[in-house]
Amino acid sequence: MTDTKAARLPVQELERVVIRFAGDSGDGMQLTGDRFTSASALFGNDLSTLPDFPAEIRAPAGTLAGVSAFQVHIADFDILTPGDVPSVLVAMNPAALKSNVADLAPGGTLIVNVDAFEERNLAKAGYASNPLHDDSLKAYKVYEVPMTSLTLEAAKPTGAKPRDAERSKNFFALGVISWMYTRPVESTIEWIQQKFGARPVVAEANTLAFKAGYNFGETAELFESTYSIKPAALLSGTYTSVSGNTALAWGLIAASELSGLSVFLGSYPITPASDILHELSRQKHFGVRTLQAEDEIAGVNAALGAAFAGHLGVTTTSGPGIDLKSETIGLAVSLELPLLIIDIQRGGPSTGLPTKTEQSDLLHAMFGRHGEAPVPIVAAMSPSHCFYAAIEAVRIALKYRTPVFLLSDGYLANGSEPWRLPDVESLPDISVPFATEANLDGGFMPYLRDPETLARPWAIPGTPGLEHRIGGLEKADVTGNISYDPDNHELMTRLRAAKVAGIDRDIPPVEVDADEGAEVLVLGWGSTYGSIAAAVRRIRARGLKVAQAHLVHLNPFPRNLGEVVGRYREVLVPEMNLGQLSLLIRGRYLVDAKSVNKVKGLPFKAAEIEEALLELIG
Repeated sequence: MTDTKAARLPVQELERVVIRFAGDSGDGMQLTGDRFTSASALFGNDLSTLPDFPAEIRAPAGTLAGVSAFQVHIADFDILTPGDVPSVLVAMNPAALKSNVADLAPGGTLIVNVDAFEERNLAKAGYASNPLHDDSLKAYKVYEVPMTSLTLEAAKPTGAKPRDAERSKNFFALGVISWMYTRPVESTIEWIQQKFGARPVVAEANTLAFKAGYNFGETAELFESTYSIKPAALLSGTYTSVSGNTALAWGLIAASELSGLSVFLGSYPITPASDILHELSRQKHFGVRTLQAEDEIAGVNAALGAAFAGHLGVTTTSGPGIDLKSETIGLAVSLELPLLIIDIQRGGPSTGLPTKTEQSDLLHAMFGRHGEAPVPIVAAMSPSHCFYAAIEAVRIALKYRTPVFLLSDGYLANGSEPWRLPDVESLPDISVPFATEANLDGGFMPYLRDPETLARPWAIPGTPGLEHRIGGLEKADVTGNISYDPDNHELMTRLRAAKVAGIDRDIPPVEVDADEGAEVLVLGWGSTYGSIAAAVRRIRARGLKVAQAHLVHLNPFPRNLGEVVGRYREVLVPEMNLGQLSLLIRGRYLVDAKSVNKVKGLPFKAAEIEEALLELIG
C-alpha cells in the first residue's frame, strides 16, 4: 500500500473518536467492527465496544428490523464507555442510515455506500426521497463512496461471482476507515488469510477489497485529512482485547485450576449466553466438560449432578432460562452443594429482547424460588471484570457449599476492552477438601456443619462409609435423614439463611470514591459501572462534588453498606430496570434512594447519569 496521498494530507491528532459501523445483518458489521477494534488494540489505544444485533434472525434485507451496528470508542487515555454518541457513522444502506443518523454528533462524519441508495432500498427504509439529495443531512460532513461497485471491480481478478464478491464490501469500508484513522493494516491482512484460508477465493476477495478501500482513501481526493490517535498510557504488562463472555469462560477455567476441580458446564443455547458454551467447548485440554442439553432444566440438572459427584458444576443461561431452572436451584439450596448459575441478562419479560441488554433479573436471582431459599449473588462490572467475578463466585460456592448467582448482561457479554493479563500468583487458592472419613462417632453426618462457615461436608459418591441421602425433601439437622418435624424445618431454614448472611464477613467492604464535602452518592451495580464513572468524571470537571460506590456483592451486601448510604443527603441508583436495587436499599437501610432507570435495551449514556446527578446536586 502506498502512502503518497496520506503524506500530502494534514494529519489531525485526536484524543479520542467514536465510530459506528452500521449495515444490513448480512453486511458483516460485527466482523468489521471487531477487526477495527483488534487493530486499535494492537496499536495500543484504550477502547470500549458496543455491538448491537438485530433480534430478527432473518429480517428482510434492507429493512430497519435487519440493521446491525457495531460502535467502538478508541482513545489515548483511559476510557470507561463505548461513547455516548458516534462522531463517525459508516452507513452501508438507507436503513442503516435511518436507524442511526439521529445518534450522530452534529458536525460528525457520515460515510455512506452511495451504491445502495437506489429507489428500492430507499422505499424499504421508509424514505420518501433520497436523503443524499435533500437538506436532511446538512448537519453532517457527508462522504459518498461507491463501495459496492469498487468492491466488485477490486474482486474481479479472483473470478468470484458478483453476488459473492459483493459480500466483501464490509472490508472495503474497513479499509477506508483504517486509512482515515491510520490503523495498522498488516494484522488485518494476516487475519483475513487465517480466517478464510480454507476458501482461497473468499480470502483473496476480502484482501483485495480491504486494500482497495485503503487505497481509495489515499487517492480519491475526497477527504480533507487523516487522523492520528496515540497509544494510551496503560499500566505495563501483557494485554489482550477480551469480551465479557470470553473473560467469564476463562475465569471458569482459572477457577478450575485454582480449585483443583474440573469444570462441568450443563447448558442450553440462549442469547446472549451461548458464547460461554462455545468458548468452554474449545477448552477440553483443560479438563473442561460441556453438555449442550436438550433444554434448560436438563442443563441445570446435569450441572447439579456434576456438583454432587465432586466437580465444579456450572450452568449458563439468560432470564427465560432462570425461570425454568428455579426448582433445581432450590434443590441445590436444600442439598447445600456448590453450583454456579450464570445469568447473562437480557430484556424481558418472556422472550423479550433477545439481543438487547437489561439488568432486570436482580430480584429474580434474589427471590425467584419458592420457600426461603437465599442464594449469594455476584455481579460483574466490566467485560474484563467478568474473569475475576467468575473466580469470586466459584470461591463462595465452594467454601460455603451453596449455589451462587453470577450476573452479567448482554452489554458486558458482547462488549470488549483491553485486559491486562493477571499475575497467576496473585489469584486466590480456592481449593476445597472433600470428606474422606466419618466425622462423628456415629458415622458420617452429612449436615454436621463447619462452625465458622456453616458449610456441610462435601462427600463424593462412592466414598466408603460416607453414603448419605439426597433429594428435595427436608433433611434433619446433622444426620440428613428425611424430616417433617416443624422445629427442624425452621432450624434448617434459619441455618441456610445464616450461612449466606455470614458471607458478609468474607467479602471486602464497599469502597467509596468521594470528594470531601460531597452530599450526593451515586451507587451502582453490574454494567452501569463505566457510565457512572464517566458521569462522575464529568461532574468533577465542572468543579462539583460527588461520591461514587459500586457493588459487586449483592447478596449479602457488604457489611458497611448501611453506614455508607446513610452518610449522604441523597443516594442515586442508576439501573437498567425499574428500580430493583433501589427497592432493596430502601427496604434494608430505610434510605430514600432515588432511581434513574432505563429499559430501552441499551446501556446508559454518561450524559444521562450526569443530568440526574446535576439535578440532585442542585
